[in-house]
Amino acid sequence: MKFISWNVNGLRAVAGKGFADVFVGLEADFVCLQETKLQAGQIDLEFPGYYSFWNYAEKKGYSGTAVYTRYSPVAVKYGIGVEEHDTEGRAITLEYEGFYLVCAYVPNSQDGLKRLDYRMRWEDAMREYLKGLDSVKPVIFCGDLNVAHEEIDLKNPATNHFNAGFSDEERGKFSELLAAGFTDSWRFQHPEEVKYSWWSYRMNARERNAGWRIDYFVVSDRLRERIVSTDIHNEIYGSDHCPVELVIKD
Repeated sequence: MKFISWNVNGLRAVAGKGFADVFVGLEADFVCLQETKLQAGQIDLEFPGYYSFWNYAEKKGYSGTAVYTRYSPVAVKYGIGVEEHDTEGRAITLEYEGFYLVCAYVPNSQDGLKRLDYRMRWEDAMREYLKGLDSVKPVIFCGDLNVAHEEIDLKNPATNHFNAGFSDEERGKFSELLAAGFTDSWRFQHPEEVKYSWWSYRMNARERNAGWRIDYFVVSDRLRERIVSTDIHNEIYGSDHCPVELVIKD
């Protein structure tokens, strides 16, 4: 099974930049999107053979997640069941017979880490949610997780040490998640490789490859041996993020 995750930074915008061709070309069984920035009815973008599920933020033009899948799920859940975190359209869970798929857009701590306290509450709530799912069946957790875990995961770690996405607090919460029984699939397969999934629009960052790896597939540890391949498609444009990929044995 092939999974794709992509923060599209506005689905209507990327739809005008060849999204449909990229979607078809990726030939994925699951395509998880973040930051769709949509309300219900604002786009008609369906693909033959795929079901689609959408979670919209209450605030217009903000956040939002979606999942396209070739397989009808047993159940679908929007949000994580915590009212504080479930107004921004940040999570969708699809349940299948053998696993849960969770697509998430993790809150950004923002300039000056002014939303860090909220981010920490989100991290704790999401970790508990994933642990609860994992106690039932394996979990595939993907999305823009808004953290570069290690120094290898961004171009300029020294100058970003206290910035959103690379604070000690955010990195520590990611470590806590891994310690709770989960694996960063890309780093598991590519322990020394440098590759990024997000670049700022400023200062020609993408042309200079001054990027960050903040988009992930995190899987239950017991799925490790089913990982066939992982990829970061930095050849694909249209957003400030690029798609990331996971292939696992059925």
